[in-house]
Amino acid sequence: MKLLIQKGRLVDPVGGIGGVMDILIEDGKLAVIGSDLREPEAQVLDARGLTVCAGLVDMHVHLREPGFEYKEDIGTGTAAAARGGFTSVACMPNTRPVLDGPEQIDYVLRRASESCGVRVWPIGAVSKGEKGEELTDFEALKAAGAVALSDDGVPVQSADLMRDALIRCRRQGLTILSHCEDADMVRNYAVNEGRVSRALGLPGRPAVAEELMVMRDAMLAEETGSAVHICHISTAGSVDIVRQFKKKGVHITCETCPQYFTFTEDEVLEQGAMARVNPPLRTKKDVEAIIEGLKDGTIDAIATDHAPHSQEEKARPLAEAPSGMVGLETALGATLTALYHTGEMDLSDILKKMTFNPACILRIPRGRLSLGGDADFTLFDLDQEWTVDPGEFASKGRNTPFAGRTLRGKVRYTIVGGKIVYADEKGR
Repeated sequence: MKLLIQKGRLVDPVGGIGGVMDILIEDGKLAVIGSDLREPEAQVLDARGLTVCAGLVDMHVHLREPGFEYKEDIGTGTAAAARGGFTSVACMPNTRPVLDGPEQIDYVLRRASESCGVRVWPIGAVSKGEKGEELTDFEALKAAGAVALSDDGVPVQSADLMRDALIRCRRQGLTILSHCEDADMVRNYAVNEGRVSRALGLPGRPAVAEELMVMRDAMLAEETGSAVHICHISTAGSVDIVRQFKKKGVHITCETCPQYFTFTEDEVLEQGAMARVNPPLRTKKDVEAIIEGLKDGTIDAIATDHAPHSQEEKARPLAEAPSGMVGLETALGATLTALYHTGEMDLSDILKKMTFNPACILRIPRGRLSLGGDADFTLFDLDQEWTVDPGEFASKGRNTPFAGRTLRGKVRYTIVGGKIVYADEKGR
């Protein structure tokens, strides 16, 4: 099978290839990049007016299966990924049962093989049951297909356990993805500690609760020589800590999400539980620091932390509703709207943080164009405006503070292994 993508604007942040070009895909592999290519036997995809890049990689999603299929399952989650332009997603282990053994990793991979074709890369748990008491068998998890380890959603509270985990991960060539919050300080509080929490009369999650753990894990990474990745960074102080340790040569990386460079804590006053996320939306100062961290390279990746919940759960009062929002289907549009169309970042830098960088952190062979390599591509209209309608989502989750907002930048085609797994023909 051959597929010829014609006249798309290619953006390759790694190889530096750019401009209007044709791309020939043969038997699922990237065969030729050139101009005015002709291949009579190929299916032709007219990409005039569209930007073409390596398939987007989301290193932080919650597919909920097994155990929480009423929120999401691997089939609907990967369909949502395809609609959002993601060809690869890494799924967090806080399922039921937790992804803490080879059998659970195998289950996810088997279910993913039955879905739409989007590649699923499982993340194994650091501790058994995510209880923070006993480490899992890292070697067995890696052998089963886990690409990284995390207790995301449940911080590893014990510094001693985290240190041991980092030492073992170094031996296995794995990275720990760390959810940085001091659990005693944040409890199950709904909002950022500050002006909004005081206005609502609610206890808040202080920024220092994140920053303490970021500092701890940065110091442990320095001491052990291991790689640590900070999930969903949200405060100015956290950005500064990562920046300082990177300058020292410590193996520390971090990600943020569109909500943390788009919204402030004020969104909670407007949208209530729909704007409740973890970590919480912060202040204008924090948003500005996140954007600066993206611009200067302190923040390596843009992820979604896609966290679907049922409508009934999100309809609860703010203090009782679960934290989280869906993000797979809005991430590219939200990012382009906030960072590219405002002139904050150029397109190549944005795409590198959504393709090559997360793939490198996970140590998976994705996120770049390679002749003879798997043909994973995302095609999008850089300027198309669209209004977010959760009713059209492929995800079971409808919980997004972007509902009703107009975004600029729309995914048109998602290609995995040379196969078109999503096509938005309505935009033509």
